[in-house]
Amino acid sequence: MTAPTAPAANFLRHQIESDLAAQRFEGKLWAGHPASGAELAASGRPDPARIRTRFPPEPNGYLHIGHAKSICLNFGLARDYGGVCHLRFDDTNPEKESQEYVDAIVDLVKWLGFDWQANGTDHCFFASDYFGFMYECAEALVMAGHAYVDEQSPDEMRATRGTLTEPGRDSPWRARAPEESLARLREMREGKHPNGSMALRARIDMASPNINLRDPVLYRIRHASHHRTGDAWPIYPMYTYAHPIEDALEGITHSICTLEFEDQRPFYDWLLARLAELGKLRDPLPHQYEFARLNLSYIVTSKRKLLQLVRDGHVEGWDDPRMPTLAGLRRRGYTPASIRALCDLTGVSKANSRLDYTLLEQALRDDLDPKAPRAVAVLDPVKLVITNYPEGQEETCTAPLNPHAPDAGVREFAFSRELWIERDDFREEPPKKYFRLFPGNLVRLKYAYVVRCTGVVKDAEGNIVEVQAEYLPETRSGTPGADSVKVKGNITWVSAAHAVPAEVRLYDRLFSDPHPDAGDKDFIAALNPDSKQVVQGWLEPGVQAAPGATWQFERLGYFTADRELSTPEKPVINRSVTLRDSWGR
Repeated sequence: MTAPTAPAANFLRHQIESDLAAQRFEGKLWAGHPASGAELAASGRPDPARIRTRFPPEPNGYLHIGHAKSICLNFGLARDYGGVCHLRFDDTNPEKESQEYVDAIVDLVKWLGFDWQANGTDHCFFASDYFGFMYECAEALVMAGHAYVDEQSPDEMRATRGTLTEPGRDSPWRARAPEESLARLREMREGKHPNGSMALRARIDMASPNINLRDPVLYRIRHASHHRTGDAWPIYPMYTYAHPIEDALEGITHSICTLEFEDQRPFYDWLLARLAELGKLRDPLPHQYEFARLNLSYIVTSKRKLLQLVRDGHVEGWDDPRMPTLAGLRRRGYTPASIRALCDLTGVSKANSRLDYTLLEQALRDDLDPKAPRAVAVLDPVKLVITNYPEGQEETCTAPLNPHAPDAGVREFAFSRELWIERDDFREEPPKKYFRLFPGNLVRLKYAYVVRCTGVVKDAEGNIVEVQAEYLPETRSGTPGADSVKVKGNITWVSAAHAVPAEVRLYDRLFSDPHPDAGDKDFIAALNPDSKQVVQGWLEPGVQAAPGATWQFERLGYFTADRELSTPEKPVINRSVTLRDSWGR
């Protein structure tokens, strides 16, 4: 097949094309489900997938914008090269994982537009499904002399591991006989020893310059209940041990990780090679490739820090619209298409960098501009009274539903004597180059008439409570007289008698520092005190604020009806993004 043109630099596409051209996966088998080398030899058939990738989240938190990069990359590459992408839950850490996170991850990967159904198979898998096979592999490694049970304490292991400049020292248990290690391993499996009393380690090279090859731990004792296997296992595999075995069982061809796993690749290869030698796995074996994660300014993505924001009440949950979680972005009004576009735009490289948050905002504007319906909202209202318009009279004005889509039709709304306008659209003493309402000035009420400001009404404290104007009847928009009077200013409005009241939440960036957690910074101190403002506004009549509905409110930005709180009878509206970047000024 002809590979699509990559929207941005992507070295992984070149790697896949090279592998396919070299027929590296020729003869690769698939049993219809994850399978060991022995099962593939007995019942495997030619793999219908040209490549296999996987998105492997740990179900211990909510997905964030950084995960979106990996999701789009893995599912996108599989789609573009006639392959299959698996959704695999790396559930090897029982104390931090739960079904709640599994359900949320499934929901959000689907929301982004991806699924794992292919060739009549559901390719959603769990590491915990392989616990039995992983343990078989551990026993085989022990008996082959590639692993041993170490009875040092965790502190003692750390002390003998060495440093980046000094080699490690052998454990006193490193030379124990395989039979003795096997007996201890089985005691660990039977739950006979307490947490931290011993661990299974690979026997590789304590003097290796790669500290990850200095006899890494394969299994640790954890007397903890697992959300899927319950209390069946008192020992759990380390991620670095489980990950390559999972990939091999699932027939993954390209195991795509972020750069922090680059130093783990030699162990990944070592383990797969040993297990293939022992007949547990079958060639061709997976290969790991690393790419730079998606880092954006003005956010944090550490699960620990996100949890702190939630736990300490700085935000209102994992789906708070200010959070960089996919749940938060969805509730804010971000679309799957905008997030996919950002991931495509930023490409794939081996160099870490931090991208400006404006790229995410602009991706949403680009997606919504051609399709979001328009409406008018007034968020800081002051009343405008058209003193020469007859009381009790009203007329219907029209405007395009979306100026980029003429076939979408028009919207209709009432014009009347009393209107709401933005307070900022009036100045009693205007600055230079201010072209909106001020005493004596002419402006156009968009889609209606030209009006001349004639005065104001103030309360006892001197606050303006009403602006007064007269309309020019011959200047109605869409009539021959519309251009008879030239004005420099246009302002938006809604009829006071017909407007829909709404709670509007003006969300902004959660942090005021572009690098809130860089170095030793206290990221909490960088929180933006103005990241959320709640106002009572007025919406154009006809706006239906069903949960998830989206609009461009003219002159203000893109807004969405809150997924959890909004109803047509009581709208709660979230600002997704302003029309233009206000942070770059």
